[in-house]
Amino acid sequence: MKYDRIDSKLFIKNRKNFMEKMKPKSLAVFNSNDIYPIGADSTMPFQQNRDIFYLSGVDQDESILVLFPDAPEEKHREILFLTETNEHIAVWEGAKLTKEDAFDVSGIKTVYWMKDFEKIFFEVMTQCETVYFNTNEHYRANHKTETRDDRFIKWCKEKYPAHQVAKANPILQRLRSVKDTIELDLMQKACDITEKAFRRTLKFVKPGVWEYEIEAEYYHEMIRNRSKGFAYTPIIASGNNANVLHYIENRHQCKDGDLILLDTGAEYANYSSDLSRTIPVSGRYSDRQKQVYNAVNKVKKEATKMLVPGTMWKEYHVEVGKMMTSELLDLGLLDKADVQKEDPDWPAYKKYFMHGTSHHIGLDTHDYGILTEPMQANQVFTVEPGIYLPDEGFGIRLEDDVVIQEKGEPFNLMRNIPIEIEEIEDIMNS
Repeated sequence: MKYDRIDSKLFIKNRKNFMEKMKPKSLAVFNSNDIYPIGADSTMPFQQNRDIFYLSGVDQDESILVLFPDAPEEKHREILFLTETNEHIAVWEGAKLTKEDAFDVSGIKTVYWMKDFEKIFFEVMTQCETVYFNTNEHYRANHKTETRDDRFIKWCKEKYPAHQVAKANPILQRLRSVKDTIELDLMQKACDITEKAFRRTLKFVKPGVWEYEIEAEYYHEMIRNRSKGFAYTPIIASGNNANVLHYIENRHQCKDGDLILLDTGAEYANYSSDLSRTIPVSGRYSDRQKQVYNAVNKVKKEATKMLVPGTMWKEYHVEVGKMMTSELLDLGLLDKADVQKEDPDWPAYKKYFMHGTSHHIGLDTHDYGILTEPMQANQVFTVEPGIYLPDEGFGIRLEDDVVIQEKGEPFNLMRNIPIEIEEIEDIMNS
């Protein structure tokens, strides 16, 4: 991995917290992700399953974590199964974790090779009553590909039909949403890399550049700072492309007078950042662009203040909608009649601001978190209002990542990334 090794005490703590929530005489199983094929002998770059990473720090394929806090033998209360490394693998792929390396990374003492999995697993299954399966129950999840966890669940139910089953996901939803200080440091690192990439971009952009060239500038700066690259598919949307919310083609030329909406965050050590900025191709905003930009920025600042312990996500979005409605009235985009006759299920402001303002962020860009429960300290949220004007040929979105504090306003992990009009113009014209 490119990133510096993470202190194993994070993963030791995460496992302890998870096991405290498990039923008596139960075990939990977490599988790594597959390496997905493209065609012939080509594969996609490996991305670790975030749950096994959260609980172990192991960042390689063909790995299994078993947690069994009530195991009669102490050594079987935490078990890692890994592919056995050898000289052939070392030559062709690079050496995988040894048992000693795995302990250093995870803090887990008991490490077996994968070839011994079924034998050891049979032993511990005879000693437990309930098996926790790992399923993806994120509210945005919509995957058709069968995962290693999916295949394992089918195999385990067939092999051990008399065991009770339970879900790991509700436990992980709560645990992963509240960040440890080590996690916050890693997320700050991801945001710092994003800052460097954004500042590089401000110096690079001028009329005539192509969106994909801007993407390349970002990628260059991310890689040279020990990131794998973007935490999600980047959006480099000039002109009217900004009004396509998930525009990812990044293939058009940037023209004088246009704005570019940049939704571009780096990852670091599998932790995400998520930044949006909107900058002028020419280095100067027009008066109308400034009006709309300042309205979005005002909503963002006021919305951020609401991210405090006890806030309910749904109620927060209702209040942000009221703020946005006020700004749209001032801009002349809505009138009072629009608001008076609006559909409560699709308020008038949604014509110009149709997405949500905030989501959890962490190991996943849209991270785990239970939206029906009050916000808590050390949860990390994005704040990303926008106004989209296809008739005027531009859209503006501004976004930072903030940490909820015990008291007061949240801490902005992107506090050093330029956002005010004057600072952006000064940098672009220096």
